[in-house]
Amino acid sequence: MDGGRTMPKKRSEGSSLLVERVQTGVRIEKRLLKVLKALAEYYEISLGDLFEGIVMHAFEGKSPFNAEMQRRIGDFKRLYDLDIDAASSHHFVERDRPKKVPPRGK
Repeated sequence: MDGGRTMPKKRSEGSSLLVERVQTGVRIEKRLLKVLKALAEYYEISLGDLFEGIVMHAFEGKSPFNAEMQRRIGDFKRLYDLDIDAASSHHFVERDRPKKVPPRGK
């Protein structure tokens, strides 16, 4: 039993699926973003489409990139001096962000 919710059926290859997207503000490590933008440009897709693809693969326990793309990602990482890995993400500390200045008259 699935609590009244039904699982989506597998779609046939090439069929379209209507979705609702929302705009979001995401903070991300600067060099990581450069590598992701380079990947999106390589695939000729938007950064949002790239994020969705990576996350959906991760949710299914699959790698979104084959061996050739892993090599290309390595090239992009070297190009943008991205010297961090998955374990690093648990140790990120941001520099102090500038405080917002309240509007005048308040």
